[in-house]
Amino acid sequence: MDAGRSGVMAAVAAFSLWGVLPLFWKTLGFLTPGGIVAQRTLWSLLLLLAMTLGLREWSALRGALRSPRLLAWHGLSGALLASNWLLYIWATLNDRIIEGALGYYLNPFFNLLFGVIWFGERHSTMRLWAIGLALAGVAIQIPAVGGFPWVAVTLAVTFSLYAVVRKVSPLESRAGLTLETCLMAPFALVWLCFAMPSASAAFGGGLGNGLLVAASGLATLLPLWFFGHAARNIRLATLGMLQFIGPSLQLVIGRAVYGEPLDPGRLVSFALIWLAIALYAADAVRRPVNPLAGRVRGG
Repeated sequence: MDAGRSGVMAAVAAFSLWGVLPLFWKTLGFLTPGGIVAQRTLWSLLLLLAMTLGLREWSALRGALRSPRLLAWHGLSGALLASNWLLYIWATLNDRIIEGALGYYLNPFFNLLFGVIWFGERHSTMRLWAIGLALAGVAIQIPAVGGFPWVAVTLAVTFSLYAVVRKVSPLESRAGLTLETCLMAPFALVWLCFAMPSASAAFGGGLGNGLLVAASGLATLLPLWFFGHAARNIRLATLGMLQFIGPSLQLVIGRAVYGEPLDPGRLVSFALIWLAIALYAADAVRRPVNPLAGRVRGG
């Protein structure tokens, strides 16, 4: 299978998983958002190190740990990822899944913008109109939510910047993710040691909750692994188009499962964003592109 096709399949898998994960994170409500981020970081690292050992990929990881350039890039990507995780988990646990969905609807349009700025990707007039409509949808959210939708915008910006950094890095997706989690792990350990009242509390005080906590590593690893592969092998514009799978599922879950409000102001906002998506999709069909045209290869 060629890299472009595998990248598209990986993106579909990643965004579908992210779309339904609010159901899982809600079950971890016995922990704080910071505790969940710390746990998912450490459990992800354990799984990644086990895979590195099994696949005998220690040399790539050792080389990355000795490279100041790679440490800097992945320190930045790890900080962006942790920030995104923390805000997303906080929004999910505080009944703001729909606002989080708005952020991930906006994320592809920031991908378009950053693709132009950093990778020289070109976009048609129709796609520029799509960006304008998406921004108008954000503006309408201001009176709808009683203020600037900072949760949505921050989620969109941090995740788009994460995609930029991962696209630039020469490391393969699994090695890059392992390096990121290695760099995040000390902060996670400090959090668990000083912010949790006891070891039992860190695991929810029971076997069932402890198993859910351990599963956070797998829930974190699978979509990120898929996303890392996709970000390195397809254009940011293509990645952005496929991203709409995730927030659509989140919106349905927030409204249908948890009964979050979707008032007329928010409906108008989402309608503008869906119109932007329709314009983008129509342009993508009319102007097929080589999925590898915007790929950046690390040196």
